[in-house]
Amino acid sequence: MLITREIDYALRILRALQNNQQLTAAELAKGEQIPQQFAYKILKKLKKGQLVNIYRGITGGYALAVDLHHVSLYDLTEIMDGEEKLASCMKPGYQCSWRLARGNSTCKAHINLLQIQQEFTKQLQSYNLYEILFK
Repeated sequence: MLITREIDYALRILRALQNNQQLTAAELAKGEQIPQQFAYKILKKLKKGQLVNIYRGITGGYALAVDLHHVSLYDLTEIMDGEEKLASCMKPGYQCSWRLARGNSTCKAHINLLQIQQEFTKQLQSYNLYEILFK
């Protein structure tokens, strides 16, 4: 789980929409220096994650649907990347060939990476988007 370019662009879009702005995808892309096709992809995910509303028609555009004080950085990473984990062995249903070859013995790397993942998740949950963007 990293702060990818897509998450960076999503933060820029949310910042641009903060003050009850309603902007088109083209305006957001130009103003935030985001490739327009990428902006559409990000806006689609933000809409699906219920962070933005879409208004159709000639005066349409995108607007914030939430108060950024109530959305954590973790929430945004989940919306943009799904349940990305620090290591692939933490994903549900992962079959570790190392453990299978050793009769499902304990993997210290997995245990330690899981602890790091939990600490990292707590950190991401402790920051709301408003703090990150405006403080």
